[in-house]
Amino acid sequence: MSNTNSDTFTIAGQTFSSRLLVGTGKYKDFNESQAAIEASGAEIVTVAVRRTNIGQDKNEPNILDILPPEKYTILPNTAGCFDAKSAVRTCRLARELLGGHNLVKLEVLGDQKTLFPDMRATLEATEELIKDGFDIMVYTNDDPILAKQLEEMGCVAVMPLAAPIGSGLGIRNRLNIRTIVENANVPILVDAGVGTASDAAVAMELGCDGVLMNTAIAAAQNPVLMASAMRKGIEAGREAFLAGRMQAKRFASASSPIDGLFF
Repeated sequence: MSNTNSDTFTIAGQTFSSRLLVGTGKYKDFNESQAAIEASGAEIVTVAVRRTNIGQDKNEPNILDILPPEKYTILPNTAGCFDAKSAVRTCRLARELLGGHNLVKLEVLGDQKTLFPDMRATLEATEELIKDGFDIMVYTNDDPILAKQLEEMGCVAVMPLAAPIGSGLGIRNRLNIRTIVENANVPILVDAGVGTASDAAVAMELGCDGVLMNTAIAAAQNPVLMASAMRKGIEAGREAFLAGRMQAKRFASASSPIDGLFF
């Protein structure tokens, strides 16, 4: 499956072919970031507004110099925000810096140790930002009820975690992710916890519309090669989902049936 076929998905009226979304943190330098992102084939690239210069400091290198908005859809995120007020302020700063850009990834974290989302604060920030005209892609835990509530509030994509941010543990609760997907009318993208290409493939086999990752690529021994592997894992998992896997059975079923044997 290539990114040139018709298997696309839409977020806030924009159509995308690549189902792999990537971040920009934890790389050793901009050159490595650029090479890995190119190898990933990603069209949406997320940047932490509080940690990455996208124009806040005119005297420092701007990551948009290597990730031009005319080539990539830049997805500002609120990483590092632990309350609704700071998350809302960060989104508004990103919109100002990016010339009215309304598509943002909202995450409001609960504590430094687990980096699980504070869902009460997330709901509060979501409500205010939607009223302010933002298109919200929202980070949440893997609770199907909350995921549906966020969709009903008007979020353009819901992004349940697979495991704690940066843990590399893979998808810990496949049943919840599948339930979220089955109940959704907006794109569902796994966000956080992916460690390797097989994790990404599992997310896609569950029917997710995409996967967002950063540490799994940036912390690999060879980030560029891992980015390429993640791209292939996403494509393989998507093809497997579209193909429809065989039914799992308790006992063996011969690949060559015994009926009609010649001798």
